[in-house]
Parts: sequence; C-alpha cells; structure tokens
Amino acid sequence: MARKKSLVKGNVVAQNRRARHNYSIEETLEAGIVLAGTEVKSLREGRASIVEAHAGAMEGELYLFNAHIPEYNAASRFNHEPRRPRKLLMHKREIAKLFAAIQRKGMTLVPLSIYFNPRGMAKVELALGRGKHAYDKRAASKDRDWKRDKARLLRDRG
Repeated sequence: MARKKSLVKGNVVAQNRRARHNYSIEETLEAGIVLAGTEVKSLREGRASIVEAHAGAMEGELYLFNAHIPEYNAASRFNHEPRRPRKLLMHKREIAKLFAAIQRKGMTLVPLSIYFNPRGMAKVELALGRGKHAYDKRAASKDRDWKRDKARLLRDRG
C-alpha cells in the first residue's frame, strides 16, 4: 500500500510562530539541513522546537544554532546532542548573498519552519528579517484588528 504524500510543504514538524510577530520578513528561502539518523527519527515523531533558533555564519558556512531536537528514545548510546549547531545546505551564491545581508544593520536569519518535502528530505524555511520595535508590533496588531472588524461589518451588511 502506497503512502499518501501531501502536496503543500510536506509534513511540518516545527514552526516558529513568533518570528512573524518579532521580525518584519523581507525574504524567505528554503535550505536543506544536515542531520544524524537519530535526529531524523526524532523529527518524524514531531518532536522539535525552533522558537529560540537562529541561523548564522560559522567557518564560512551557514549553520542553524539553538534548534532543539530532543534525543530519540530508542537509540541507546548512539544518540545526538539536542542543541548542536546543524549545517544548512544552500548554493554558494545564495550563502554569499545572505552573508552580505546579515552584515547590514538589523538583519537576521530566522527559521520559520522545519518540514519534510514530498521526497522525504528535511528542509528548513529561513526568513531574512529585520527586528521590529514595540511600536511596530502595536501598529501591526491594530491593523490586523481593524481588518478583522471591517470584514465582520461588511459581511453583516451585505
């Protein structure tokens, strides 16, 4: 019996919902991630957290820091370290462009989600964003509330 594969962004394992609240997203990218076997098994169980994670440069390459993938319970002594830096896979030209963007004031690379694509490969959706101030967050909240109220009013009238 064949397994059904979803067509949209595969199976989402972990999301960073606060990222869109804390950062104004300018660009999103997809990157592969280098994982150990026990990390993949733990991800397939849906156990991961990227709330505190960020991506950055180390030794001229792109890494994902502070992402928490807990140890796989059935793996005995061959387990992985839960918060180790994980290498991200992208083309050299894209990495160079991201390094240039990170050097600018206020820009950072934030992971939005970790998911499995239809081929079963683990991917990370990265966002190049600028940190928001408190007044920006309040303005965004006010706009969102107004749009919701406006839609409600228009729906009730017509």
